[in-house]
Amino acid sequence: DPRKLGMVMVASGSAERTFPGPACVAAQKIGATGVPAVDLSMASAGSLYGLSLASRLTAQLGPILVIGAEKMSRIVAREPQERGVAVLFGDGAGACLVTAEKGKAEIVDSLLATDGSYSEDLILENGMPMKMNGRSVILQASRKIPAAIRALLDKYTIAPAEVLAFLMHQANQNLIDRVAAALDVPSAKFFSNIRKYGNTSSASMLIAACEWSRERGFEPGEPVIFAAFGAGFNWGALLARGV
Repeated sequence: DPRKLGMVMVASGSAERTFPGPACVAAQKIGATGVPAVDLSMASAGSLYGLSLASRLTAQLGPILVIGAEKMSRIVAREPQERGVAVLFGDGAGACLVTAEKGKAEIVDSLLATDGSYSEDLILENGMPMKMNGRSVILQASRKIPAAIRALLDKYTIAPAEVLAFLMHQANQNLIDRVAAALDVPSAKFFSNIRKYGNTSSASMLIAACEWSRERGFEPGEPVIFAAFGAGFNWGALLARGV
C-alpha cells in the first residue's frame, strides 16, 4: 500500500525544474498521499546514495521507495550539441523498495564520499548544455570506485574475487573494465547493459540491478557490490548479501 510508505526518495540530475522536484509528483502519482517525498538532486550517484540513506532510515520511518529517474535526452539536445557527449546518454528509470522485512537481499553496509574540488569538471547549469571534462571524470572514477569497493570489502574481510556480482552505475564500458582490472576480477562479474541504453545517470544502477536480478539473481549469503560515481564528485559502494 503506497500510503504506508515511510518515505519516497527520487534521485535525478535532469529534473525539468528547480522546484518542486520530481519526488512530490512521483509520490502523488503512485498514491502515496501524505508520505514525505525527498529529492536527491544528484547525477549518476543518486540512487546509490538513496539506497544507503534508506537502509539507515527504514527502521525508524518504515518502507522507503528509492527511485532513480533521468531524461538525459533533453539535456544533451541543447545547443550547441557536443557530438562526443550527446551519443553517451539515454533516458530511463528504476526503483527499489527498502524495508526492515526480509526480501531478496540485505543491505549490509555502505561507504559514501564527496570531493567538491572537482565540481567544475562535470556540471549542468540552468538551461545550459552539460559541460564535462571527460579525462578528469574517468581518471578520478577509475581510482575512487575501486578504492571505495576495496575499503568496504576489507571491513568485512571479503576478497573481490569472492563477490558474486558487481552492479555499477553504467557510465561507460571502458570505466567498468578499468574498475574490474583494478580489483583484479574478470569483467564478466560486472553486469553491463550500457550497449542497450547508454548512460542513464542515476537510473542506470537500478536498471542494471533489476536486469541482473532477473537473469541471475541473489544467492543466499553471497556478497554483491553496488557502486557509482557522479558529478560533485560523489561516489561510493554498497555491500549487500542474498538472503
